[in-house]
Amino acid sequence: MVKVEINGQVIEAHEGDMLIDVADGAQIPIPRFCYHKKLSIAANCRMCLVDVEGAWKPLPACATPVTDGMVVRTKSAKAIAAQKSVMEFLLINHPLDCPICDQGGECELQDVAMDYGDDVSRFVEAKRVVGDKNAGPLISTDMTRCIHCTRCVRFGQEVAGMMELGATGRSEWMEIGTYVEKSIDSEMSGNMIDLCPVGALTSKPFRYTTRTWELKAHKAIAAHDSIGSNIQIHTKNEKVMRVVPDENEAINEVWISDRDRFSYEAINAEDRLTQPMIKVNGKWQVTDWEHALQFAVEGLQAINPANLGVMASANSTLEELHLLQKLARGIGSESIDYRTRQVDFSADSKGFHTPALTSSIADIEKQDAIVMVGSYLRKELPILNLRVRKASLKGAQVIAVNPSEFKYNYKLTQLSDEQGMVANLAAMAKAAADMKGDKVDFLADVTVSDAIKAQVTALISAKRSEILLGQIAQMHPDYALLCKLADSLAKHTDSSLSILPMQANEVGANLVNFLPVKGKNVTQMLQGMDAYLLMGLESADFSDSKQAQQAFRNATFVVSMSAFDNEEARQYSDVILPIALFAETAGTFVNLSGTKQSFKMAAQPQGDAKAAWKVLRVMGNLFNLNGFEATHSNEVLREVLDNKHTTLAFAQLDAPLVRVNNDAQVVMVAPYQMDAIVRRAPSLQKTPDASVATMVGGQD
Repeated sequence: MVKVEINGQVIEAHEGDMLIDVADGAQIPIPRFCYHKKLSIAANCRMCLVDVEGAWKPLPACATPVTDGMVVRTKSAKAIAAQKSVMEFLLINHPLDCPICDQGGECELQDVAMDYGDDVSRFVEAKRVVGDKNAGPLISTDMTRCIHCTRCVRFGQEVAGMMELGATGRSEWMEIGTYVEKSIDSEMSGNMIDLCPVGALTSKPFRYTTRTWELKAHKAIAAHDSIGSNIQIHTKNEKVMRVVPDENEAINEVWISDRDRFSYEAINAEDRLTQPMIKVNGKWQVTDWEHALQFAVEGLQAINPANLGVMASANSTLEELHLLQKLARGIGSESIDYRTRQVDFSADSKGFHTPALTSSIADIEKQDAIVMVGSYLRKELPILNLRVRKASLKGAQVIAVNPSEFKYNYKLTQLSDEQGMVANLAAMAKAAADMKGDKVDFLADVTVSDAIKAQVTALISAKRSEILLGQIAQMHPDYALLCKLADSLAKHTDSSLSILPMQANEVGANLVNFLPVKGKNVTQMLQGMDAYLLMGLESADFSDSKQAQQAFRNATFVVSMSAFDNEEARQYSDVILPIALFAETAGTFVNLSGTKQSFKMAAQPQGDAKAAWKVLRVMGNLFNLNGFEATHSNEVLREVLDNKHTTLAFAQLDAPLVRVNNDAQVVMVAPYQMDAIVRRAPSLQKTPDASVATMVGGQD
């Protein structure tokens, strides 16, 4: 440790720490533009110049390491003069369009100019003008405002792993752009908007919709994948206007994926369902909640509960899933499931294995070796992929076992040949068992190549290693076999094994036992039931959407709890109940590492829509069931947490050794087709990742 004096205040710091970090830790403000704690040091804006005793000129605080006895002044005449000079140069070419700039009110240049700018410019020549770039449907560009801080460039290169922006030219002819005109296609591209200290990069969907000081911020949790990214929902007059990240180092650091950032557009979609509807004599009628719920309950009471299938989206809250399974079991149905994209349920007979990340999210970047099985992690869980990328950059061995090769943003070995995913994983499991001197009967006939041996050797030699099963594996016809092989590989290499949940609350669904313990699974339910109760689901959420549509049409009675009104649902439903979306309700999500995160309502539900847990509570009362008296979501949550039986289950991963099908039958789900909300976000649907076809066979 060394002692540094800043503005007369003595501070202890680690030798080699940058001066700006030490000052930030002591809450001593130093202006900056190019510096960001998550990016490399560029030292090109010079706004952080400070007066260091013994130095003949001001030094940049972001690139000056502290030494013992260093004396620094940030408010001396020398420092102030240097900072004012830098500000004057920055404003020479900056346009005076603050009144129409979306960055107004949260612009770092505005804030710093208040302290270090002048009210008169000595520059009388014409300002330079830079043409705007078409960066795609998510980011709007006004490059005349750019001050060349290069934060966006460094983010793409260092964090997103895709150098989509760069600098061309020198001096005042320098421009930030894509060089060859193209869109910015990274699944994390929206973070460039947050990083930009001026209004050069702004949100295209948010552009010109409101002023930032009119917005009210609400802390919330992202509702589209199992990371549980912390977000802030910004509203105006109870309407959601945009979503931005909220810092949580243990989970999403300061980033969020584009899926979490731009999906809010669907909240105001044209097909939002705002009133309850019932079908009478084949014709739809708009009605009130009392009649709709009575109609739904009477319809379900007329059905043998043993022939009632209950299915829900795992993006539902913990409270909603708990009440729905409680309602289903209360009226006599045990056919309860959320695993709508899974096709192989043969391992269920051995018990239900909770999909979860066995390590913490932050620990992933500390692994020495990572094996991804049946996963395009970059598109499935972009935030977790950033952690794997960090591990790779630190020298970790990353291996991907997939049906075909995918485009990753870091160095890895892809085992994606004609042998197929199951065969390659079996070979790895056999090699690991052989190296440990263990004979595994069900692997006796498996042959192992030298390339496989080399990868397994690296895995065994790693001090810390992780095996991750992704979405492709979970949708595979041989999912149970893949689990068994991955479990064998993990045991013989001393690796942690994680089956990665995809949706926001899959871990929560297991926690509240939203599973067919004594009833039928999704596949069995779709073979035919008398009635269905669906929550937050559409046919596109099933592995076989056509089969799902047919099953629902053939049923006698179908109750759909949905936020959206569409022709397909009208064809097979008898009742459609409008429910609130993630920003319009309070609840809890349990992320992939088991962290419970509760959130409050940020906006009022549209029209006459209601929070799903409230709808289920009333339905429970209409069925005369006990335990449906809660008046606040916290009461429901307390009931879940107090239940000693709701613990995560990790069953023995064992399955019949029968290979059912091959990799060719697995079709990936595009990241912007994952749920009903993202499918209705117009901006996301204009990106390449919205196309299902481009996600098949390894194409990006």
